[in-house]
Amino acid sequence: MEYFCFKTNKKNIIDYLLTNIKNMNMNNIFYSINSFKIYENIIVHYKGDNSSEFFSKLSDILTKCILVFYEENKYRKILYSNYFYFDKLELEKIFTILKNTIDNDLNIQNEKKELVWASCLKYISENHSLIIDGFSQFRLLDYDRYLDQLVDLSVNQYIVEKEYTEFINLLKLYINSKASSGQIIHLVYQNGESILLDTNRNIIIPSEDTFDAKFLSDISFSSNDYALNTLLTILPKEIIIHLIDSSDEFINTLNLIFEERIKICTDCNICNMYKFNKKTHIYTTKSK
Repeated sequence: MEYFCFKTNKKNIIDYLLTNIKNMNMNNIFYSINSFKIYENIIVHYKGDNSSEFFSKLSDILTKCILVFYEENKYRKILYSNYFYFDKLELEKIFTILKNTIDNDLNIQNEKKELVWASCLKYISENHSLIIDGFSQFRLLDYDRYLDQLVDLSVNQYIVEKEYTEFINLLKLYINSKASSGQIIHLVYQNGESILLDTNRNIIIPSEDTFDAKFLSDISFSSNDYALNTLLTILPKEIIIHLIDSSDEFINTLNLIFEERIKICTDCNICNMYKFNKKTHIYTTKSK
């Protein structure tokens, strides 16, 4: 016969454990609960001969218990201890990023669950009792290291997003401090690349000043970098973006910077010309 005892003094955890033990869906399972010192002791008895299945099901219950009742506190402890130099509002923003990352990534959910489950199974297979608070705090080293990594990634994401917001605000401040040139500029966006056309629909060649511009958004100097800096140099009153393909982060950035000056077009002579050129190129490539 096998048995195992869970020790806790938290009513919500006691209720959770009892509910899940009742639903173990395994024959020859019996349980009892009694008080001893500061803990309620939930003792699960198994009179069958499949000990590995018994240990596995108890590990499932304990894993879910830890993820439900202890994980958020672990995240907050790591975040507030390691990144105490952020203010409270920033820490809450980072925590929101972290929660969204976990909730939307099934791989992360499975990975941390497997790490907790492996530690639970090892302990339950080798011992007969467990204080849940102490186990959660001291016996989940691999899981804790993984949480550390997730917190670090969320902090890095927050910093990148904060710098991006500051970059956008800087450019908006620059634009609002200068007079518009009054020009209408066309931006053709295709395959993640930008082509600028003037009012007469002639291609705008970046000037030498653009190559030395202070607002290049990336040291790779892509066509989008030059397009952005040309627009900042010209400061047109209107920018018509001709989307040949779908929108992406660069188009979203232009919308944030130039706001009401932006107009999106997907069906005009310019759009149709570039769409036709794209189809012709695809057809020619396939024919070869």
